[in-house]
Amino acid sequence: MQTDQPFDYFNQNRAASYDHQRAKIASLKDALHLFIRMVLSELPKNANILCVGAGTGAELLDLAQANQNWRFTLVEPASSMLDVCRQRARDAGIEQRCTFHPDYLETLPPSKPFDAATCLLVSHFIMELEQRREFFSEIFAHLKPGGILINADLTTSTTTDTFDSLLEVWFRMLEYSEMSKDDINKQRTSFGARISALKAQDMENLLVSSGFDMPVLFYQALLISAWYSKRAAMV
Repeated sequence: MQTDQPFDYFNQNRAASYDHQRAKIASLKDALHLFIRMVLSELPKNANILCVGAGTGAELLDLAQANQNWRFTLVEPASSMLDVCRQRARDAGIEQRCTFHPDYLETLPPSKPFDAATCLLVSHFIMELEQRREFFSEIFAHLKPGGILINADLTTSTTTDTFDSLLEVWFRMLEYSEMSKDDINKQRTSFGARISALKAQDMENLLVSSGFDMPVLFYQALLISAWYSKRAAMV
């Protein structure tokens, strides 16, 4: 399921500087990755993991270094981002445990079902609710019965009295991260137009309607919320 994210935004220059530009707010990522390791800690020693929207490979490196026998399939349609991911995997000595798919999930060749999937800060770029449901249904189809999905998305209620205040803090964080003013302004205009932040309850309902058991919220920071859920076992 293709997203509405303009992947040409992640050109070679942006992809190369992506991680450096987020170094000042790396604690957000580090905490999320720590909790992901805890959630997935009981997977088999030879687990196969699907990373949807793998970006530059941040969760790949964290999970691969903590689990020496896990294998990974990295799905990322922004080729410049995946090039960085591949190079980081090569530098870390884990490239041989990785399969790189430079396209959308819907074009991933058939394979054995995965033990778990990660999908971090991806689905909020899908504006239409039914398309978003199809996206998670595609992930569902690639998982074993009982396989774990970990998703993180921007979530908020845009109708509350506190929304504008919280959103302003979010943009202050982006400014603190040294994101350019031009990119921050683009995010301001994108919110609600190219970024669909559902309410947390609506996000959970969406996951359940895509075939997953009741999601468990395990991480929240400003607008970022993350859940783990399991593919409902076959009857």
